[in-house]
Amino acid sequence: MVRVHHLNNSRSQRVLWLLEEIGTPYEVVRYQRRKNLLAPAQLRLVHPLGKSPVVEDDGKTFAETGLIVEYLVDRYGPALAPPRNVDLYWQYKYWLHYAEGSLMPPLLLKLIVDRLGLLGRPARPFVKSQLKLHLDYLENELTGKLWFLGEQFSAADVMLSFPLEAARDRAGLDHTRPKLMDFLARIHARPAYRRALDAGGAYRYAN
Repeated sequence: MVRVHHLNNSRSQRVLWLLEEIGTPYEVVRYQRRKNLLAPAQLRLVHPLGKSPVVEDDGKTFAETGLIVEYLVDRYGPALAPPRNVDLYWQYKYWLHYAEGSLMPPLLLKLIVDRLGLLGRPARPFVKSQLKLHLDYLENELTGKLWFLGEQFSAADVMLSFPLEAARDRAGLDHTRPKLMDFLARIHARPAYRRALDAGGAYRYAN
């Protein structure tokens, strides 16, 4: 059985949601953030970096959400990805990598800059411009689409969920970008998403 090492209010919520969409049985090992918001030291017993998510399956251990999603889809949920022989497959792969490779860095910078207070002030215009660039890009990409691949829901939407939820929480995503807000409303209404909340516990970005 798939075992998910799950940290509250983290990227690992996407993995629980994906498994619920696929319908694969899984076990959750929960961890709570410390007062400084970092993961507890116990996670280093699972993976040297002490980060979440980490997934164990069939004697193998996987870290990095993008890799975990690719593995789970390939092995258990191929319906959540386009066939490899169509052009849409490469757009799917792009969104999988874009979510963490391009979209998350400015969101993490925003978090750090805000915590620095006055020391972070010089970086704020750059971070703000980068976030605007990405959110405008994503808003435009959803023109005429229900999901990022069009009419078909896919694991790409799962990957993009966490950075967009974080953007709504701390980076100014609001009603001025209605397509993205509608996207978040659609994913939050999915039965599998709601079941994943029950499995993972309290999650601040689901509201």
